[in-house]
Amino acid sequence: MTGLYNAEFMDHVQHPDYKYPMEDATCSHEGVNPSCGDELTFYVRMADDGTIDEASYQGHGCAISQASADMMSDLMVGKTPEEAIELCRLFGRMVRGEETDEDLLDDRLEDAAMLRDISHMPARVKCAELAWHTLEEMLEDGGTSERVMEA
Repeated sequence: MTGLYNAEFMDHVQHPDYKYPMEDATCSHEGVNPSCGDELTFYVRMADDGTIDEASYQGHGCAISQASADMMSDLMVGKTPEEAIELCRLFGRMVRGEETDEDLLDDRLEDAAMLRDISHMPARVKCAELAWHTLEEMLEDGGTSERVMEA
């Protein structure tokens, strides 16, 4: 856990680049973590070539959920829905301690790989995963709905 709340992490919390409502979103999806009250709406605008042209989010929650959402938004721009879903699943495996290959995580997840130590904090895993689960479900469903994580 040492160093999770470093300057780079805190920059995603205090100065998020992707925290804004998207008026011309192709789709949006709401996510809720009832165990702690974190809530967010995730927005995606798809490009003509089928990739994610823009991603953003709105909502409130702990520093981990907010930083994770910002990191994920940045990572998803330019990805196909299939690539984005695979990254969401990889992130989930990382924060649950199922994937530990640091080179793979750093290469594929970029900034979000700094959240790998969440695997040592079981109560915070759902905080880190909220945005990722929300995006994955949105892309799989292709529509607007709400995702409530199990407590």
